[in-house]
Amino acid sequence: MAEIADDVDVELPPLAALRERLNEAGQVSLADYMASCNATYYGTRDPIGADGDFITAPEISQMFGELIGLWFADIWLQMDKPEVHYVELGPGRGTLAKDALRAMAMVGLRPTVHCIETSLPLRLRQAENLPDPKFHHDLGSIPTGAPLFVVANEFFDALPIHQVVKGESGWHQRDVIIDGDEIRPTLGRRLPIEYIPEHFRSAEIGATIETSAAAGRTVASLAMRLAAQGGAALIIDYGYEGPILGDSFQAVKSHQFSDPFQNPGDQDLTAHVDFGTLGAAAAMQGAKVSGPIGQGQFLMRLGLAERASALASVKPERAETIAAERDRLAGEDEMGRLFKVMSISHPDWPAGDGF
Repeated sequence: MAEIADDVDVELPPLAALRERLNEAGQVSLADYMASCNATYYGTRDPIGADGDFITAPEISQMFGELIGLWFADIWLQMDKPEVHYVELGPGRGTLAKDALRAMAMVGLRPTVHCIETSLPLRLRQAENLPDPKFHHDLGSIPTGAPLFVVANEFFDALPIHQVVKGESGWHQRDVIIDGDEIRPTLGRRLPIEYIPEHFRSAEIGATIETSAAAGRTVASLAMRLAAQGGAALIIDYGYEGPILGDSFQAVKSHQFSDPFQNPGDQDLTAHVDFGTLGAAAAMQGAKVSGPIGQGQFLMRLGLAERASALASVKPERAETIAAERDRLAGEDEMGRLFKVMSISHPDWPAGDGF
């Protein structure tokens, strides 16, 4: 049995404690609000699936994880089968890893498995699905003695963001304030104009810039590890190639969009991922960056259509369902265009197929 919770704080803050913290501070940054809400949210439930709040690509079809596994297996074969560690950031229920590891094993690749996960409920699910996973809070405790194969699927969108908004008197940090029983956004401290990228300074009143220091730190740390010890990573999420102007902060509850300032800690708070900024941060650490490209294009290049046909031939009674799963993963009006894929790798390692 895997070690589950040696470093997990099981005394998770209840929703009342989160509200009390906001009351004491009076006003906090949007990033602080998002971080506190998501820590409570993910620490108290398994939110994935039809009975939860959202569903991810690995839960839609086994094909997603299988193709990810084969992507890594191809790189492993090209590099003459080194010892590697499989690392997943925010593995959910472990479904992606389970399917990917099964595909990797077809060519003899059986890496040690490491899950970067702080949620006790989700660690329990991962331990059920994966072979002897090692659990970590962050990349700092991941072994350094071998190359890394890293996956981050719908991980970066849940990291806290800062927003900067143009008001009548200049640019301000977006804050969150308690007003009686109401939690609402407000304009915080005014920022020096030097803080704003020059090409955004003439934007109209109400224009919003989003940044994520947490995402930047995470991808820089990941790229530094890959550049130092070898390996490759896939980042898969919904987002854009920025920076751009726009407000993408949102909440999802029971598979529906909802007000992100209602029910703090009881719904998933996310924002679209700025792949342009992530790629630049990775390149600054000496890593090779490929993409981003649309998830649909990436999966089709890896053989999604062929895999769907093969599954349907084995289980003809599920042919329509398998086709629907294929279309949901890759369709332009489904996940195929909004979701992007980027790879980060050691400069001497292959970029990987699909790009």
